[in-house]
Amino acid sequence: MPANLTQQYHKAEQRYREASTPEEEFACLQEMLKEIPKHKGTDKLQADLKQKISRLKDEIAKAKSSPSRGSTKIPRQGAGRCVFIGAPNTGKSKLLSKLTRATPEIGDYPFTTRAVQPAMMPWEDVAVQIIDTPPITRDVFDPSLQNLVRGADLIALFLDLGNDDGAQELDDILKIFQNSKTRFGPETCIDENDIGVTYTKTILVANKIDDPDAADRQEFFDSEFEFPFERFIISAETGQGLDELRNAIYAAMNAIRVYTKLPTKKEPDMDKPFSLKQGSTVLDLAELIHKDIAANLKTARIWGTSVHPGTVVKGDHELQDRDVVEIQT
Repeated sequence: MPANLTQQYHKAEQRYREASTPEEEFACLQEMLKEIPKHKGTDKLQADLKQKISRLKDEIAKAKSSPSRGSTKIPRQGAGRCVFIGAPNTGKSKLLSKLTRATPEIGDYPFTTRAVQPAMMPWEDVAVQIIDTPPITRDVFDPSLQNLVRGADLIALFLDLGNDDGAQELDDILKIFQNSKTRFGPETCIDENDIGVTYTKTILVANKIDDPDAADRQEFFDSEFEFPFERFIISAETGQGLDELRNAIYAAMNAIRVYTKLPTKKEPDMDKPFSLKQGSTVLDLAELIHKDIAANLKTARIWGTSVHPGTVVKGDHELQDRDVVEIQT
């Protein structure tokens, strides 16, 4: 029997994926359990949710009774979040410096990046949050990175074409995550057969194509490893392939830009659009602006490609990229 999960369930599921603390996860899982349709087709999902809620409840209680160890929580900003994952010296920090205005420490020695580093990548009139992470090896892995991977809109997984061991180092990282509940996938989803397993959309960033032996290493990788994700061949050093990669990162955010207009103004504010996910409604925009505006929302006027100029709509109207919205309360 199909699960027939509701839109409210899927929204709670998305919030669960983006949660950065056990408390946030706990609240989202409770909402998912509340919204899940109650029938035989969801019996296993319900049981998995209840088990996960029970484990988190114990984890939260244990954390409250022990000293705090700090948090790697990073507030989400911009149109979405892309996380860089790779082995030592794959060029993650160099690429971060080329795509953003960040100035990370860059060196030709292992573990130059010692902590997560967020930065903003401009794309037209919006920006995407990029997070560089400490390198991963077979013997060195910070489990807290799983939360960043699970909550990301996109993972950029690095292959070092300047290193004979680059393919094996990448395979080691794949195995670490494949043996966890947080995994890489062609698309972002939660495994409905195991509510604890999540997949985050992943692309391969094959860096250092400018190396003289890069083509041979790429051929070896293709012959020895199966990697079913979209691939981008770049050089962070020379800039080759960076425009294509930048556009692909933004496209993976599944975002739209919405501009607002005050009823008292003739022209909208075109300088600072709001970024929302595709499928978002006028009510979602109102909640993003302020909870009081959402609570008092009556109608809105829309200017855009899918409506006649100034069309009056209700809160459930689905917004499109570059719509102009005048909210009326």
